Amino acid sequence: MNLMFAEDSAFITWLSKVITISRTFIRGAISNLLVCGIVMSKTLVVRKSLDKKTRQHLLEAMHGEAFAFVKYMLFSEAAKKNGHAKLAELFEKTAKVERFEHFAEEAELLGLVSSESKNLSDAIEGESYEVTTMYKEFAEEAKTCGDLAAAERFSEIRKDEMSHLAAYKAALESI
Repeated sequence: MNLMFAEDSAFITWLSKVITISRTFIRGAISNLLVCGIVMSKTLVVRKSLDKKTRQHLLEAMHGEAFAFVKYMLFSEAAKKNGHAKLAELFEKTAKVERFEHFAEEAELLGLVSSESKNLSDAIEGESYEVTTMYKEFAEEAKTCGDLAAAERFSEIRKDEMSHLAAYKAALESI
């Protein structure tokens, strides 16, 4: 059974570029953080029994699994929309394995989840970075390059991240 899409080559080409850029960005960011000796978050609880390289590999694997989950769910939605129910089911089934088995098992090994206050502090740190650095710089660079739709999207997402940050801060103050 051939599960290839027929002729939406423009969409597939665009999506392939997005995936390649995202993978490159994620790998580069992880490599930069790991070279600097940073383990993604100051508040991340990492089991001390794991070797440093093993922790690095777990973090990289988790990023890959999380990206695969979201990507495959998007592929599933597209397949459903295009009338390919079996292909949609394949993508969704695989996505769930990536998230609910692979990612979850790796997160457990890493000790990703901690107390509510530490989890909130970690979330605050991540959202703060996205608001103050990541999306702000991405929007500015996209605008400079003339990629106005991307600049607008980054700015819009940054506003969403601001509300996430405020909600996490309020939740932390309440416990």
